[in-house]
Formats: sequence, C-alpha cells, structure tokens
Amino acid sequence: MPYCTAADGTELAYEDYGTGTPLVFLASWALNADMWEYQVPFFVEHGYRCVLLDRRGHGRSGRPASGYDADTRAADVAAVINHLDLRDITLIAHSAGGGEAVRYLAGHGGDRVAGLVLIATTLPYLELTEDNPEGVPAALCDATVAELRRDRPNWFARRAQAYFATQFNAVSPAMVDDEVRQCLSAAPFALTAVWQATFATDFRPDLRGLTLPTLIVHGGVDQSAAIDRTSRRVAKLLPHADFQEYPTAGHGLYITHAEQLNNDIHEFLVKGERNRSTPRRR
Repeated sequence: MPYCTAADGTELAYEDYGTGTPLVFLASWALNADMWEYQVPFFVEHGYRCVLLDRRGHGRSGRPASGYDADTRAADVAAVINHLDLRDITLIAHSAGGGEAVRYLAGHGGDRVAGLVLIATTLPYLELTEDNPEGVPAALCDATVAELRRDRPNWFARRAQAYFATQFNAVSPAMVDDEVRQCLSAAPFALTAVWQATFATDFRPDLRGLTLPTLIVHGGVDQSAAIDRTSRRVAKLLPHADFQEYPTAGHGLYITHAEQLNNDIHEFLVKGERNRSTPRRR
C-alpha cells in the first residue's frame, strides 16, 4: 500500500485505482478506505481514477498523538492530492469526511477541484450553541466519549442495525459484523479525538463560500446524522446544490443503496463534465 507523509511526519496510507478523471474518496469517522468497496469497481469500470485515503489514526495510516482537528485532517487531504498531483478532482465524502472536504476547499482552495459529493454528512455544525439552536447539547457528545472509553466494541455493536436501517433494508449478519470490525480497527484515541472535533467544529463559514457543483445525498431514516440537523441545512446554505434524499436509507447507504448512489454520483459527474466542455456564449 502506498504512503505519503503529512506535514508533521505522519504516514498517510492511500489506495489508487484506475485511470482518467480522479475521484478522491474521504471515509467516515471510524471507517477507512475499505468502506468504498462497493463504489470503486463501478467507477473504475466507468473510466475514473479512484484515490482513497485512510485518515490518520484509521486503517493503515499512522497513529500520532495529535492532529485530529479539522485543519490538520484537511491538510492531510491536501498532502495526498499534492503528492499525486491530482487535478479536476471530485471529492466524495461520507459523514465526518465531509468536514475534511469543505475545510480543504476553504483552506487550500478549489483550483484542483471540479465538484463535491457529500454523503450522509455531519455538516454544518453539530453542537448546540446560542446561534446554532438546531444542534445537540455538548453533554451528549461527552456521554458518547465516556461510553466509547468504557466499552467501545459494545457501542458499535448496539448501533449496527440502526446504522443500516435494517427495518427497511436487508443486510446480512456478516456485513454487519464486517462493518463493526472495520470500525474497531481504528485507534481508540483517534476515534474519540475525531468525534470531539467533528462535534465542536463550525463548518458554516466553509460552506457559505462554496460555489462548486455539489451533490448532497442523505437517508431519510438516518439515526447517526439526522437529516433535519445536517443535509437539509446544508442544502439551504448551498442553494445551487443537487439534493437527493433516499427515504428508506440509514447512515450506511453506501452499502444498502450502493447501486442507486453510484448511479446518482455518476450522473452528477457526467453532468459536470458536459458543462465544463460546453463553450460559454459571449
């Protein structure tokens, strides 16, 4: 597996498949590049290059004691993009990965990026504050951190069915077990650090300046990131975005609704390519 080096010396693992226009996949909290196994073959076969990053503390990347804030994680994304000299990218981010995508755009510019896909995002801002009444109290974040530190395997196991919204979607026990196993592979320290940073970071300023073509996809029964608190608010901040809601999807829609999701992303990519190739009238 190839690596590049972050500014602080952390080794960042990534995977690189296919040729053509690059897609950079940013994983959810607790997950890593393996989560995209039902997307990568589809896009490689449709002529795209797929680059997948293991966030620091996750998967095969290094496990440093620091650097889990949004700015450093966005800089890690930049490190991989610059290392491979990628251009005309579409960033495809799930859940907490969306924060890394928009912070990358805000801090490093959009010169290399053609489009953005936000899947089951935790944006724009999760913490309840005076100017963010849609958020949730900090005490709930603290309680989650305490439970993760007390019994991390049980925390993931108890939420696995809701993650896939199995009341609507058939998911094998083996699939559920595999997803829990992948979550447990992340460094415990990194898990809580990224959780806390994601909860407490206000990404609204990052979003307000965003003009890139954007696709937002979210499940209507997502219990990990309630759609009213997340994607519906993002859609209001990005009125130019294409917002797709999957009524029976939970947070794990990249598995339960993989075919629909892949087709919707592909349609978005083709539309963007067509628009960029059409000469503007003077």
